[in-house]
Amino acid sequence: MEGRSRARLMNDQVLVQAGAPHEVKVMTQVSAAEGLILTGEVEQVSEQLARATIYLLMDELKRYPASEQPYHLARIVRDKRFGFEVHLLRLKEVDLDDDQSRRVEEGDTVMALGKGGDSIRVLSGILDTPWVLELGPIYQMNPYPPQLLTIIVVVALTLIGLTLYLLISGLEQRLRGLESAATRIARGSLDTRVEVRGADSVGRLAGAFNHMAEQLHLLLTVQRELVRAVSHELRTPVARLRFGLEMIESAETDKARRKYMEGMDGDIQDLDQLVDEMLTYARLEQGSPALSYQRIELGTLVEQVVAEIAPLRREITVTCEPGSLVPFDQGSWIEAEPRYLHRALQNLMTNALRYAEGRVRVSYRVSVDRCQVDVEDDGPGVPEAQWHRLFQPFFRADDSRARVTGGHGLGLSIVRRIIHWHGGRAQIAKSEVLGGACFTLMWPRRQAPKVEDDI
Repeated sequence: MEGRSRARLMNDQVLVQAGAPHEVKVMTQVSAAEGLILTGEVEQVSEQLARATIYLLMDELKRYPASEQPYHLARIVRDKRFGFEVHLLRLKEVDLDDDQSRRVEEGDTVMALGKGGDSIRVLSGILDTPWVLELGPIYQMNPYPPQLLTIIVVVALTLIGLTLYLLISGLEQRLRGLESAATRIARGSLDTRVEVRGADSVGRLAGAFNHMAEQLHLLLTVQRELVRAVSHELRTPVARLRFGLEMIESAETDKARRKYMEGMDGDIQDLDQLVDEMLTYARLEQGSPALSYQRIELGTLVEQVVAEIAPLRREITVTCEPGSLVPFDQGSWIEAEPRYLHRALQNLMTNALRYAEGRVRVSYRVSVDRCQVDVEDDGPGVPEAQWHRLFQPFFRADDSRARVTGGHGLGLSIVRRIIHWHGGRAQIAKSEVLGGACFTLMWPRRQAPKVEDDI
């Protein structure tokens, strides 16, 4: 209970607290020494209760002349101990508006709020006298006084401010860590990572930052390896060209000159092939290439590539074997980028033809939502320890043999990227049928509008 309400009870005044509609709780002090307070609940509260009290007092006062009424009212108040103030005032002393003053002058009963809005006054004029009988003010107990509300608001705002400060300071500290890490990466420290704490927005940002740093480190590493490998690959044909030019100058016959010129032409073709593979790999490696997916027949495409590749080594038998088609009546249609898928199949079959000793087997299968192409050969195969590196750019399982058979080590890397952009994967295993290597491509039969890079 607030201090003012307690002080009013100590002064033997009555306090009223509103409850449910038409119900009030009435409180008055019984014993000041023991601090006892009598509390009662009154139902069906209305203006009639106030009128009844007014009428009883007026009925008693009308027994006396108007000049003696103030004296007798004081005696009644002293004897009855109403618990609220009772006054006789003149009409001009009452603070009422015009309508209320008119009603009081006519003997009607008026209820009015006190100036603070926390009390009620009941007034009624005594006819044929100059007096207005006033009951009150009767104070209402406010469980939430302005002072308490002010304290509550101040404490709440302080707690909210403190909480926000702690949150923002922690957030700012974590963001400063991200800023510092970004600065170190910009200066060349690519191994920099930030601590991922929690699953909130900053935690997710930290995870994305680390992923970006890893991708940046990987791309720069690949770039350095690519530059090193390219310089290494270019050195051999350029050296052969220089040697051919020197030999042409010293050749004594036309036949010898033609021989050296044919060798130089082969070196130029080798350089042209290397540049073409490098450009293709670069297009597939940087960002998302422009892929135009179309519905094509996988069987037709495989047979076309086989027909193009087989004449390169006529001593090798190349067979094309269609596998299961589910559902059978829909054929082998798939959604793919024809030009890039043709390049991937061409690279795989060329690789198999290069190392095969007598036979290459190409098979394909189409299911409801997946498609698969297997390219097998009867060559020496690839050691299992090197399978995970085989699709890296410029990697050769047997470098000396690769230089004899040709190739630059980019073909399988291009295959991996093409199938990646189709949402699939490329893998290698040992051929159970021919005993050599078995390269497998698997990807979805239907393509989404765009495939995001997740490598």
